[in-house]
Amino acid sequence: MNKRALLGLMVAIVLPFTGYYIVKYYGEAAVQMPHRYFFDSVVTNVNNGKLTTDTIWHKVSNISFTNQLGKTVSLNDVKGKILVIDFFFSRCPSICPDLAKAMKRLQNSFINSNDSIVQFISVSIDPVHDSVPQLRKFANRYTSNHDSWWFVTGNKKEIYDFALHEIKANIADVNIDTAFIHTENFFLLDKDRVIRGWYNGLDTVAQAKLVRDIPLLMLEKNKKRTFKQFLNELFGRS
Repeated sequence: MNKRALLGLMVAIVLPFTGYYIVKYYGEAAVQMPHRYFFDSVVTNVNNGKLTTDTIWHKVSNISFTNQLGKTVSLNDVKGKILVIDFFFSRCPSICPDLAKAMKRLQNSFINSNDSIVQFISVSIDPVHDSVPQLRKFANRYTSNHDSWWFVTGNKKEIYDFALHEIKANIADVNIDTAFIHTENFFLLDKDRVIRGWYNGLDTVAQAKLVRDIPLLMLEKNKKRTFKQFLNELFGRS
């Protein structure tokens, strides 16, 4: 095992525990929780003569896909889960294989808990060529757990509208071609499908931050959970 792989393994093991302890015992003021980035509107209210404002954060709309197993799936099927989404195409000769390897490391970091906690979704930007058999062939190179990591295809216009208007991929990465969305970013959504960050999938520092931020959102789901409950959830024990 080379030094980079060893470092990645150590980060994947240590950061979930560190994130829990920091947030649980020192409070959110001591750690930077993942931000909410996009809002749809700001509502003004008057309560007891005081003017207050509430931000209506942008929630990613539901969309249906076909995954590598030939099943029709949607974001509503994983309601309540934390989502990690990226965009790829199976014929990609450049960044996509490396992004898939990075996503595989993420999946392995939460290998026992991710069926109920985290859903990984790789969305094809070339649905014309990425048929179900092609997706399954590509997916088999990187994972044996096809339930917690979907490789999905669908209607091209719907996918591009989803990427640009819901995920805001062109805002997160101003250099992408909106006619062919090829970005290095992984997008993190909380259980309410609010975008909480994007991370360069080819940058080990950014990946380490993503590994740290996922447990923070797990903790955010129920701030009253004990450390034992956190461990049981993280490692899939009952």
